[in-house]
Amino acid sequence: MAWNEPGGGNQHDPWSGGGRRKGGDSGGNRGGGGGNGGGPPDLDEALKKFQQKINGMLGKKKGGNGGGGGNGGGKSRSAFTLPGLLIVVALAIWAASGFYLVDQSERGVVLRFGKFQEIVTPGLQWNPPLIDDVRMVNVTRVRSLTQTQSMLTQDENIVKVEISAQYRVSDPSNFMLNVRNPNLTIENALDSSLRHVVGGTNMIDILTSGREILGSSVASRLQTYLDNYDVGIQLQTINIESTSAPEPVIDAFDDVIRAREDRQRTINQAVAYANAIIPQAQGQAQRVIEQGQGYRESVVAEAQGQANRFLSLLSEYQNSPATMRERLYIEAIEDVFGATPKVLLDTGDNAPLMYLPLDKLGGKGGTMSNDGKQLDPRVLENISPQAASSSSSSRSGSNAGNRSNNRTSTRREGR
Repeated sequence: MAWNEPGGGNQHDPWSGGGRRKGGDSGGNRGGGGGNGGGPPDLDEALKKFQQKINGMLGKKKGGNGGGGGNGGGKSRSAFTLPGLLIVVALAIWAASGFYLVDQSERGVVLRFGKFQEIVTPGLQWNPPLIDDVRMVNVTRVRSLTQTQSMLTQDENIVKVEISAQYRVSDPSNFMLNVRNPNLTIENALDSSLRHVVGGTNMIDILTSGREILGSSVASRLQTYLDNYDVGIQLQTINIESTSAPEPVIDAFDDVIRAREDRQRTINQAVAYANAIIPQAQGQAQRVIEQGQGYRESVVAEAQGQANRFLSLLSEYQNSPATMRERLYIEAIEDVFGATPKVLLDTGDNAPLMYLPLDKLGGKGGTMSNDGKQLDPRVLENISPQAASSSSSSRSGSNAGNRSNNRTSTRREGR
């Protein structure tokens, strides 16, 4: 007979081994060992025991076995206790899941049912789950963007420009909510501003010295676009990585650029030479001016000295004309004959006038004549007696002249 076949006294199931007994003692005979058998406990019995333990923890008493009313009240209380406990546990889990940590480099944008509520700062924060949606935005990281575009210049040439931009988020709420794709927005704005600036610049300026001006112009225009869009992005730097002509004509443009660089280098060398030579010329001019001023002052001083001397002599001449006249004559003759090496000898009325180079006679190696030839010593021996007699006669003549002059001066002084 099968274990669940109707009829028979005891029905045995394959789990408990002892079968279910009728009556009020069925619950007491079920245990961990399964009554007489070794099967697992009944699921309903385990759930009932768990409810009884929960009721004991909540301070409720278990219902008695006597009386139908008492048993019915215990069952109703047990039916409402478990859902309440589950609700409390669910609420605790829901509240615990609302805690989150905001990093120092981030800001949290809180959306309550899809509407912007607030921006949370770094630290431990709590927002109700399933009600608030918190989206983290990094506001310190510097993002970068690089573009390479070929565009038309003002002089109708095509130039290839590679540009890079660095930016960071300044307003997390605008960055998250005002535009659908902030990265795509800044790409389009960068392309628009670059084309606008390149379209108003000549190609040679873009390829040579106008790259810095190009970068600053693009940066100011791009920041204006971003502010108008309220993207919440602050531009950091704009770098013009490279500018080049199209591939078919790049060699010709390189030659042009090299020629311009050579021209600029020559100009710089000329300017350096001018800067070196101009101060030197200015110094020489200043020296000549100072020399002229010194010469002028010396000439003026000498002229003033001569004028003062003349005035002094004039005053003395007015006091004693004859004496000053004789003195001036003697000083003039002294100045004239003091610088010449010639000696004049008066040998008589009919004798020829002869002069001797006395400075050469005392030198070694003989004496030179007037024509530059060496004089014979025998000639000098013949000349010496004549020179001695001439000198004696000149001395006598000079003595006589001096006596006559003394008489004349005496007579003049007497007069």
